[in-house]
Amino acid sequence: MAVIKTNSSDARLLARLIRAEAEGEGDLGMLMVGNVGVNRILGNCIDFRNIRTMSQMVYQSPGGFEATQKGYFYQKARDSEIRLAQRVINGERRWPATNALWYFRPA
Repeated sequence: MAVIKTNSSDARLLARLIRAEAEGEGDLGMLMVGNVGVNRILGNCIDFRNIRTMSQMVYQSPGGFEATQKGYFYQKARDSEIRLAQRVINGERRWPATNALWYFRPA
């Protein structure tokens, strides 16, 4: 059961975001980016107040994801990333991103 209200277009949008932000980090990194995105929708904290939809979260400016400013983000989502996005939408959480609002991979 989904933890946020979405449709297939939202899942594809999240899939494009997780690939553009963390493709080099493998499935785990992409799942964590997805966790951050869902957490921002659910959070209603000062930095993400009134972010209630996938589109609002993905395109939030300022304070949103950098990937939306790169051409790579605008390529079609692949089936593997759509499946990862759906897992996150359905509530799969990966530590340490279970409640995270930002994604950062140290060197």
